[in-house]
Amino acid sequence: MGGRLARVVAPVLVLLLAGGRASAVWPMPQRLTEAPGPSTALSPGRFRLRYAAASAVQPGCSVLDQAFARYLRLLFGPARPAEAGEDQANDSTLTVFVVNPGCDGFPSLNSLESYTLILSEDQFSLKAEEVWGALRGLETFSQLVWRSAEGTYFVNKTEIVDFPRFPHRGLLLDTSRHYLPLTSILETLDVMAYNKFNVFHWHIVDDPSFPFESVSFPELSRKGAYNSATHVYTPEDVKIVIEYARLRGIRVLAEFDTPGHTLSWGQGAPGLLTPCYVGPAPSGTYGPVNPILNSTYEFMAKLFSEISSVFPDFYLHLGGDEVDFTCWRSNPDIRYFMEEVGFGQDFTKLESLYIQKLLSIVSSYGKGYVVWQEVFDNGVKVKGDTVVHVWRENAGSYRKELERVTNASYRALLSAPWYLNRIGYGQDWVEAYKVEPLQFEGTPEQKALVIGGEACMWGEYVDATNLTPRLWPRAGAVAERLWSSKDVTDIQSAYLRLADFRCELLRRGVQAQPLYTGFCKQEFFGP
Repeated sequence: MGGRLARVVAPVLVLLLAGGRASAVWPMPQRLTEAPGPSTALSPGRFRLRYAAASAVQPGCSVLDQAFARYLRLLFGPARPAEAGEDQANDSTLTVFVVNPGCDGFPSLNSLESYTLILSEDQFSLKAEEVWGALRGLETFSQLVWRSAEGTYFVNKTEIVDFPRFPHRGLLLDTSRHYLPLTSILETLDVMAYNKFNVFHWHIVDDPSFPFESVSFPELSRKGAYNSATHVYTPEDVKIVIEYARLRGIRVLAEFDTPGHTLSWGQGAPGLLTPCYVGPAPSGTYGPVNPILNSTYEFMAKLFSEISSVFPDFYLHLGGDEVDFTCWRSNPDIRYFMEEVGFGQDFTKLESLYIQKLLSIVSSYGKGYVVWQEVFDNGVKVKGDTVVHVWRENAGSYRKELERVTNASYRALLSAPWYLNRIGYGQDWVEAYKVEPLQFEGTPEQKALVIGGEACMWGEYVDATNLTPRLWPRAGAVAERLWSSKDVTDIQSAYLRLADFRCELLRRGVQAQPLYTGFCKQEFFGP
């Protein structure tokens, strides 16, 4: 059982016990060069993070001011600052130079995250086009610093030129099937930043519960949440999440999935859902959103007006997946409507009618949208800038779906092989790591339309008790696949670095599960 893996684990222990970390950056940078020669010692009380004099952003930039403080704590803990008036001639300083101004905005799909990091005898410098790249560079620097057995901090002479392979690198959390407290979401955002993820896909509501506290329709959460006092996200909670994410260079992509997955909406919005029938009589149960009523679209217009103002990202995720037509088919009013408009028995046309009206509503608020692949599969007329999210996994069929989506000139996101809620005994991160997002038949122009992907953590069996260890470090496999060069594929090398990174996560207080047998010194000796 342990033959091949044991041969992999042995050098991991040597790496960890030796204390060296210089080549263990996760995800792997595009280009990393280590120079020979002695490492440079860092004194926690005398190390500085500073803006370069010519940088387009200076002190007062909230993103970098907070990042400087955050990374000094991550590196050294509550280390002693230099005493006032103390000789600072021997201070070590990482100077940060940002080419373009801008600190108060939000990251977007077009944000630049490239950076250059030079650690030499003459200089410690970090250069980035935008503050978002500076954040990624600070994370890389923090992983390059290592601590000897005697407690001295070192960094090796290193030069890194780095940028992401894909602009959309996301992680989905489902907060409907189990409510996740704010602390769990914020911790997840922290670890996303450590992995250079840049999109938090917030699947905030679904059939089981409606925890989003709407100002326009307060009854939705009062009657649809598990507990309207304890299991809701207030407007202030949502603002906290969005700002916390912004300061880490992470977009918040909110998903409100309709017309299916909406049972929790029903009690707070009477008349919104379709009454199901058994024969000629109502059954007392309800199906998807009722697509034949004007009141449905009036409701959606008001709700999505609020959603569009609350969530600043250009994109909203509108779902559109897994619509069960059974209830629509049973309802006599809907059957009559189908006959009147000439849809016959093709309920995909009815679904398309609803989706197209919803997309028009959302577009009127100046928003773009992401939809699950069924919207494309069912032939809904969507805008050219629509992003199609590929999630169905049947013997690699997602590759054919990517081919079809991009052949129709739509941009695509991939999640099908990265459903991390599915777990198995052993190192299932390896299968996620082996995925090549562009391994499908298509032209270079088609492949350029794949803007990235997302790891998904659906919540049927996940809540705050097991979210963190189930996510990390497994989600790191997806993070590296979406950030690093397509040529970074060596499993043994990845194992060494990911095992080391997992130990670093433990040092940072993240309860990441082990990859295999072994130990981390942080388990016993603290940071």
